[in-house]
Amino acid sequence: MFYELIEQLRIDTLQQSLPLIGAELTLTIAILLILLCRMLPALEKIDSVWLGIVGVTAALIALRPFQPWSVGPDGMAPVAMGQLESTETFTGMLTHDGFAIAIKALLLFFLLLFFLLTKITRLSPRYDSADFVVLALGSTLGMFMMSSANHMIMIFMGVEMASVPSYALVALQRRNKKASEAALKYAVYGAGAAGVMLYGISLLCGVLNSAHLPTMATRLNELLASEPSGSELLILALGGLMLGVGLSFKLSAFPFHFWCPDVFEGATSEVNAFLSVASKAAALALLVRVAIGFTALPAQPDQVAVQAGPAIEQAALVNPDVQLVNFVANDAAPKEAKPSDSMGPARKFVCLVIALIAIVTCTFGNLAAYAQTNIKRLFAYSTIAHAGYMMMAVPAAIAVAEVDKDAARQAIAYLGLYAVIYLFMNLGAFAAVAFVRQAIGSDEIKDYAGMLRRGPTVAICLTLILVSLIGLPPLAGFIGKFAVFAAIAQAWTMTSAPFLMVLLIVGGLNTAISLFYYLRIAKVMTIDSESDDTAPMQQSIGMIQNGYLVLVTAPLVLLMFNWDFLNAWLLEAVSQIIT
Repeated sequence: MFYELIEQLRIDTLQQSLPLIGAELTLTIAILLILLCRMLPALEKIDSVWLGIVGVTAALIALRPFQPWSVGPDGMAPVAMGQLESTETFTGMLTHDGFAIAIKALLLFFLLLFFLLTKITRLSPRYDSADFVVLALGSTLGMFMMSSANHMIMIFMGVEMASVPSYALVALQRRNKKASEAALKYAVYGAGAAGVMLYGISLLCGVLNSAHLPTMATRLNELLASEPSGSELLILALGGLMLGVGLSFKLSAFPFHFWCPDVFEGATSEVNAFLSVASKAAALALLVRVAIGFTALPAQPDQVAVQAGPAIEQAALVNPDVQLVNFVANDAAPKEAKPSDSMGPARKFVCLVIALIAIVTCTFGNLAAYAQTNIKRLFAYSTIAHAGYMMMAVPAAIAVAEVDKDAARQAIAYLGLYAVIYLFMNLGAFAAVAFVRQAIGSDEIKDYAGMLRRGPTVAICLTLILVSLIGLPPLAGFIGKFAVFAAIAQAWTMTSAPFLMVLLIVGGLNTAISLFYYLRIAKVMTIDSESDDTAPMQQSIGMIQNGYLVLVTAPLVLLMFNWDFLNAWLLEAVSQIIT
């Protein structure tokens, strides 16, 4: 009955869902306070960046990433992360598990370093800082939604919430024509990708009669087991590819990467760091959610699901504490025997598509970076290449999940390890570019000549970052890339799938190709001497800038000696993502 429905929605929202989104609520409160301060004359002069740092710190405390408690089976008792079970919130729209906690912690930690960088470089004047901070926090909220999306509507909303503020961040320098052009290109490409993705979502939801990811997986398994018609398979494949367009856009994966070099050249280096690290991490989390969700045989729920219509009254009478996990999508199904696994063709299709995109993305990014003379465009193609490297872990995890679920979880954990190391590499690289830009007023690689003499700390730190981006020991970049390659090799030994060996070979060859353009920058800084057309030093690089670079570069050296604690934490985080 209607009363029981409202009561169950109240219980689900207030007692189960809201306690699990403390970080999101904290960021939302921080946004509201920053906007309120701007409206009040007495508080208008407060620098909003510091308020943003306080809000992010509070959100990180509320998230409790190293002691992430969740509501226990009895609705009251907390359980530790090692025992953390995936909990659906807001009637199945979102999910709360260790993987979401890890990605959110990564994003919040990056935001702290990002806001510190913007204070050092004075990216935004004090009277504009509120707009800048609100846009960054709002985009991060969308990324939070992407990392825990459990429903097609939330996938679309998360991607759009993360993308739209990013368009404005790119155009932050209002008088810079390149920035305005880059923002316009970014918005046009984003709108096109969003439209294609939304149409693909409608196709998938129409065929499977659901928008709830676990329910869609169940019905896809049932559909494949019942010998579907060719038209149904065609619509499913087309819908899946269209959904992949939106994910590829956020990852700047080939062939939806065209916006990336122009946007990175027009935007500031600080905003480029935000786009290359935060957006990539959230997009990879969403890729894992969608790929694993569609290809894994879902376990049957132990609770009776509630369905719109007469089933509401029946379920409420049988079990007053039942969760309405599928009410919004009208996706519930009665309790029944576990269906047979007919997902083999779907797994193969998803694995081959992601593997092909990863191979082409990685290769194109490295080859295109080789010819660049502008360092921001070079790093733009570098981010494309690294997106390809990180995507390689996903088909390896899907392929090996049928044989060994622990190996599949390890592959996802290695992807997370790569993302953590990538945070320090790319944030450090763009911080160095921002500091050099302030000092010499140029982003051309040739103007970095003699940097070892003019700015030794920047030259040394950037050289270490470049070597780490290549993936050479003894720096942490080697750990991240080697871990992903090890996951691919392990999956190949267990499954003997030919495409995994192709992934491994292509990854190794691309690592060799990347040596040329990364070391070319190091050569210009350390070996080449200044010439008459080299941009002169307009101001020295200060102690604060050098200290920030050392702070960001140090983990790339230290993690090589002890990275097992990070791997163990990530393994706990992904323990429930593949069941």
